[in-house]
Amino acid sequence: MQFLSDNAAPVHPRVWDAMRAADAPDTPYDTDALSRELDARFTALFGRECAALTVATGTAANCLALATMVQPHGGVICHREAHIEMDECGAPGFYLHGAKLLLAEGEGAKLTPDGVGKVLAGITRGVHQVPAHAISITQASEYGLVYDAGELAAIRSIASEHGLGFHMDGARFANACAYLGGSATDAAGEIDALSFGCVKNGGMGAEAVILFDTEKAEMVRYRRKRAGHLQSKGRFLAAQIIAMLEDDIWLENARAANAAAAIVADGAADRLVYPQQINELFVSMDAAERTALREQGFGFYDWDDSCVRLVTHWATDHDDAHKLARAIAAL
Repeated sequence: MQFLSDNAAPVHPRVWDAMRAADAPDTPYDTDALSRELDARFTALFGRECAALTVATGTAANCLALATMVQPHGGVICHREAHIEMDECGAPGFYLHGAKLLLAEGEGAKLTPDGVGKVLAGITRGVHQVPAHAISITQASEYGLVYDAGELAAIRSIASEHGLGFHMDGARFANACAYLGGSATDAAGEIDALSFGCVKNGGMGAEAVILFDTEKAEMVRYRRKRAGHLQSKGRFLAAQIIAMLEDDIWLENARAANAAAAIVADGAADRLVYPQQINELFVSMDAAERTALREQGFGFYDWDDSCVRLVTHWATDHDDAHKLARAIAAL
């Protein structure tokens, strides 16, 4: 009974069907019919013009998006526990040719205008310091917390005031969107670029870089090729994403994952470090309690000395979720 990660989830059957259907001769790279559909699909989803390019990983999506905003001498303001800081092995510095991550504080790994303002206030020495060129947030945050429309607007305001780009890491964007009621527009706010997650939500190996400044798409096409992320059979990546968008499978999957997490959260009760909003839970637990759960067949990651991380996914068996909830309640 695995609650390790939504990366461990099976591929959704509609994705396999779409990839099989795409297994026919077409033009290479991203000139195929499916890849050419992506701009229109995401423009309809977000209600404003955008350009969409496929890549294989979220790390590549984040870094290629940020590369449109940040010069090598600049920096990206992000939370000190953001994925681009903690889990991407220095990839932003590599893709951005030495640009720096400027780390801010915030409860639950969420940035606030105050936290961003403190970073900006510390940049006072002209060419002797790294200037901020962009802000990056994660929707939902590394602790499973969702930015609402007001919070997004407040960060947009400070980004606009200081002439900064605004990027969103959307590895679990679908789960955040489901929590907020299903509107992609509300979950994204007025960002400049989005890494649209698919793999955690039922995809096989496809993510999308969404650029709301479409003139920057050509830059990303060159950078993607240079970085080794332009796949010659791009139709198989596009097929996955289109399959997820059709009939709102991406939202249906996210709602299922969130619902499974809510079952576990009921059993965790006051052990929850943060309230359950998406499919990620952080639960206070000592070493003996962790051993007891693992001996009952539950898999999960130790987060730190005080808590564990539990993650559900679109195909999590609700019986397993109830078993885990009861096991935690019985500790």
